[in-house]
Amino acid sequence: MTQVPARRIEPTMRDVAALAGVSIKTVSRVINDQGGAGADVVERVRAAAQSLGYRPNLSASSLRRSDRRSATLGVLVEDLSNPFDAALLRAVEERARRDRVLVLASSAEDDIDLQREQLESLAGRRVDGIVVMAASGQQDDLQHERSRGTPMVLVDRPPTFSDTDSVTTTNRESSRQAVLQLAAYGHRHIAFLGGRETVWTSQERRIGYLEGLAQAGLRWRDESVCTDLKGVDAAERAVAGLLDLTSPPTAIFTAQNLITVGAMRVLLARGWQHRVALIGFDDFPLADMLDPAITVVRQDVPLIGRTAADLVLSRIEGDRSPAVHAVVPAELVRRGSGELRPPPS
Repeated sequence: MTQVPARRIEPTMRDVAALAGVSIKTVSRVINDQGGAGADVVERVRAAAQSLGYRPNLSASSLRRSDRRSATLGVLVEDLSNPFDAALLRAVEERARRDRVLVLASSAEDDIDLQREQLESLAGRRVDGIVVMAASGQQDDLQHERSRGTPMVLVDRPPTFSDTDSVTTTNRESSRQAVLQLAAYGHRHIAFLGGRETVWTSQERRIGYLEGLAQAGLRWRDESVCTDLKGVDAAERAVAGLLDLTSPPTAIFTAQNLITVGAMRVLLARGWQHRVALIGFDDFPLADMLDPAITVVRQDVPLIGRTAADLVLSRIEGDRSPAVHAVVPAELVRRGSGELRPPPS
């Protein structure tokens, strides 16, 4: 049986210096691109480092730097398995990579205690800044970390404290426009499926739904508003209940991508996908491949991520201008499910 090899002892700067025949200080200057060494010395040091398989200790290097930077950025989102969160992380990573900054990411699962642990862990690793999707409820832990001078940008949800940048989207306005579109296609009974009411985005999208109903001259029906849903299964149960009503809705507005998936599953299972109009907030993979394709309010997630990364990286570089609260417009993408008319009465 082949044994798993033991972890090898990493060569040190002292080993490189001995092989290259120079001082440790000279090796340090070459490795850290500080200049002051001749071309022949630089070549010998780099050849020795390559021969030994030497890798710089970035943690130790950050302690020696005058600015104490670690060239790392922390990203805390709610759930990395969610397409929105994953796309956001990808955008932040791509922007950070241009500055040779490594991203450390984790899911806080909308849990205050878990978020606190992760903040402490990132702080212990001396990240230079943090991009965070705040967990529901109080933001004391975020405010405390910000008060320590850590550059921070909140995404998807705004801060409840001052002097901190944020990047959000047009949650309320885009939800209102989605409802107005359904009303324009003749729907008078439009249901709403929303996420947890403790989440700011869920609140904003529900308000936008209600504003859309009011603007269209439609009344709000208590039995057609389902909130505090988490995940696909909860959405499936809610939609099944709506369709079982004596007078079921002819259109549904879902305020989160996983809720949209659950809604479409039930409509497909019952063969109602061409009978009940559907518009979802947030796009998701294969939404355009279904029959009918799903009409969505699509956030510009790459731009949200790049904007957040730009802001936090500029703060790391010393930008002390007033806090920026960027709002990236969302777009109503018409694909078919939101353009269905109600069945003849």
